[in-house]
Amino acid sequence: MPKTQSQPTIEQFTRFRLKRHHLSENEAADAVTICRDVCGVQAQVMSAAYLQLWARNHDLTRSEIEGLLWKSRTLVKTSLMRQTLHLIPSDEFWLYITALKPSRLAGPLRIMSKFGIDRAEAEDLTLQIMNVLSDGPCSRGTIHQAVRPKVSKRVRAWMEKVWSIMRLPVAEGLICYGSGENSEVNFIRVDHWLPKQKPRISLSQAQATLFSKYLRAYGPATLSDFAHWSGISMQEIKALPPPPESQLAEISVDHGKLFLLREDVAELKRITAITDSIRLLPSFDIYLLAHREKDHLLSAQHYKRVYRNQGWLSPVVLINGAIAGVWSYKLENKKVNVMIEPFRKLLRPVREGIAEQAESLAMFFKKELELKIG
Repeated sequence: MPKTQSQPTIEQFTRFRLKRHHLSENEAADAVTICRDVCGVQAQVMSAAYLQLWARNHDLTRSEIEGLLWKSRTLVKTSLMRQTLHLIPSDEFWLYITALKPSRLAGPLRIMSKFGIDRAEAEDLTLQIMNVLSDGPCSRGTIHQAVRPKVSKRVRAWMEKVWSIMRLPVAEGLICYGSGENSEVNFIRVDHWLPKQKPRISLSQAQATLFSKYLRAYGPATLSDFAHWSGISMQEIKALPPPPESQLAEISVDHGKLFLLREDVAELKRITAITDSIRLLPSFDIYLLAHREKDHLLSAQHYKRVYRNQGWLSPVVLINGAIAGVWSYKLENKKVNVMIEPFRKLLRPVREGIAEQAESLAMFFKKELELKIG
């Protein structure tokens, strides 16, 4: 077992995570580096994905991010952790696909089995989808219409009950997402879209590597936190070979033990109070999704203001790593109206910091700012 380290402070945990997330006053990173460092930016809603990157580098523009996705293809959009869409560096595509494949295949295969569809028939559906995409990107509706006449009654019955028939080839890493959203999104064959990559690693190697990446961004954390974030079952995680003691450290805290990469322990202990970090994080920001318990982020009385029904997350005002309120914006002609709803009275320097963030947001949208702090 890793050697247990002495207990750092909660503030050191928070400052460490802020730095790793490019949310403290450090040198701005490019969009690919940010996606690499934070283990992917959630892109279930693309407008929120653009703002997650903006929150970490105010110089980034939407057109620049779109260029990385659709021109240079150094970023790729696909369904990953918790069956949600993410933007990740293209050169890490097979790491994520390999590590997450069992957990992401299990759900759709289980549902298909209830319709009497076996694995062979499911794989035939994937082949049909790949054939449709051989001539280039297609929309969800186009694929659905092309495949439906070629499959069995059982598969057609299943197709009528599900939102997307692409979950299996996406989980296998055979197709990924193109431009557009919801019913207008295009799907693309990976072998037509991304350059060939290094030989794929084993499942256990991929999951161990992903755990290390997760700790580098979100540590200190528990195995349960990693399962919650990744969607990998605890059974799979516990079956992984134990990492060498030289790589992993345990940190003792009041409620148990947390894991951190041993190479990061010294940096964590060196952290002292630094310049205040004030950020406007958008809906579904990844900083808010990495740990099972949220008491380090906000008090129980405000929990439902942020973590709402059906998995919706409010945009939040983040002050020194803790949620101090929620916010919203509305685009109107030449203006962007930003409304701040703090959970407590804000001191003048904090209000000024929020105003600076809102001004940068207006610049991102290329509009004039209309700001109201409630």
